[in-house]
Amino acid sequence: MKEIIIFCDGACSGNGKDENVGGWGAVLKYKDQVKEIKGGASKTTNNIMELTAAIEALSQLKSPHLSIKIYSDSAYVVNCFQNNWYVKWRMNGWQTSKKEPVENKALWEQLIQLVESFDQVVFYKIKGHLDPAKKTEVAKWHKNFNETNHTPLSVDDFLELISLNHLADQLANEGMAPYKQT
Repeated sequence: MKEIIIFCDGACSGNGKDENVGGWGAVLKYKDQVKEIKGGASKTTNNIMELTAAIEALSQLKSPHLSIKIYSDSAYVVNCFQNNWYVKWRMNGWQTSKKEPVENKALWEQLIQLVESFDQVVFYKIKGHLDPAKKTEVAKWHKNFNETNHTPLSVDDFLELISLNHLADQLANEGMAPYKQT
């Protein structure tokens, strides 16, 4: 089965304010082929942009018979799938454990439908904005990543993840640029 690796990120300038702009970016990798996508919106939130990045990335894929790894620095997105929040939301009529409506329900439904349409999708939380030059910090987060995901990922492979995550972040910032007022 073909393996696709995705890095996605969302960004929002003025998150929580009336006049804000957001961007999303994603990097899709298959073997040595890399595809970059990005976009943005006004009057949005960081969480909406995080969800949009994952939705747009998965929407690029044409075959359901794929093994997909999605890396994101968004606990909001990753925890939903790692902890099966969406299963509980569905069972509880799209309410959280605090009996409040799930925010961004339409986007969650779209993302969940996409995830369920593929043979295998696994989400991984990666530390955002990690500076590869800070060896001690990289070592700490590399160890944490391996322990959390039960993965024997080499330092070099982890550094590649950091690099591609930085690229997704850069794309998110580029995606919001056209919406910023000058």
